[in-house]
Amino acid sequence: MDMKVVWIEDERELLEEGARFLRQEGWEVEGAASAEEAEALIERGRPDLLLVDWMLEGGRTGLDLCRLNDRSWQLPLLMVTARGDEFDRVLALELGADDFIQKPFSLRELHARMKAVLRRAGRTATASGADVQEPGGEGEVLERGELTIRPLSHEAELEGRALELTRTEFALLLRLASRPGRVFTRTHLLEEALGDAFAGYERTIDSHIRNLRRKLGDDPADPRFVLTVYGVGYKFNPDAGAGR
Repeated sequence: MDMKVVWIEDERELLEEGARFLRQEGWEVEGAASAEEAEALIERGRPDLLLVDWMLEGGRTGLDLCRLNDRSWQLPLLMVTARGDEFDRVLALELGADDFIQKPFSLRELHARMKAVLRRAGRTATASGADVQEPGGEGEVLERGELTIRPLSHEAELEGRALELTRTEFALLLRLASRPGRVFTRTHLLEEALGDAFAGYERTIDSHIRNLRRKLGDDPADPRFVLTVYGVGYKFNPDAGAGR
């Protein structure tokens, strides 16, 4: 079965050229020029990936779709835009983009980034387009004391209560909890959760960790689950299941 992408792009020539290329690479491609068109396509049949331009027809922007995706669909999302300064990259990151590619770009680079985003989401596309789970991507349910993490469904529960995590927060929690006691640098966590498009923005991980701790009910001065290793990064408390 081909992997499916919805590409939301107001430059018709780029969309048509890109769609031809991706179809040759084994993708099913549906295009939209506005957020409204994109919503209809996504609700009709969930794709494996979203390509979202910053500027769209109809008044709404790609950032609006990032927010909606983070709330509703939680699909892998690659931002495609001519904007590329630090503020724009950080804003896209904070709103849930998984990667960022700046125009102009080669279609081969775009395709490589698409596959990288899917790998980080736990899946990859074969040369024929088949959907294959990465080794360990399917994952077993993780039980860490009163914390339960389900990698396949991107769900986490604490004491039986569902946690409302963003894609980035879930990716960070899963990575940390998969190796209790191991110290991860900010750079490592950034690459794992968000990809190399955000290289150089390691300190943004701190804000995501703060949000994650808040949702876990952790006291910042004495966290139970996610511990700070000063001067290095973070680790998941190996004694988290032992209670306080």
